[in-house]
Amino acid sequence: MPTCIADTSEIDRETITPESHTIDDLGIDSLDFLDIVFAIDKEFGIKIPLEQWTQEVNEGKVSTEEYFVLKNLCAKIDELKAAKG
Repeated sequence: MPTCIADTSEIDRETITPESHTIDDLGIDSLDFLDIVFAIDKEFGIKIPLEQWTQEVNEGKVSTEEYFVLKNLCAKIDELKAAKG
């Protein structure tokens, strides 16, 4: 995941940690995040439900940390990969 983020954005790989918040800590904007999501979808053959996640955050159902802290994002990606089979 950190390599994907570094390759897709202007962020130095060494600054990316499992606790990094993609927006607050790494300063990734929405367009860069879309590029990252697309790269993840392509690499793992999954579809990240970004619209659903954004809606849940905006409605206050979950905090941004649920989806946008890297260790949590990786766990969600693992769940999507497992559900895919």
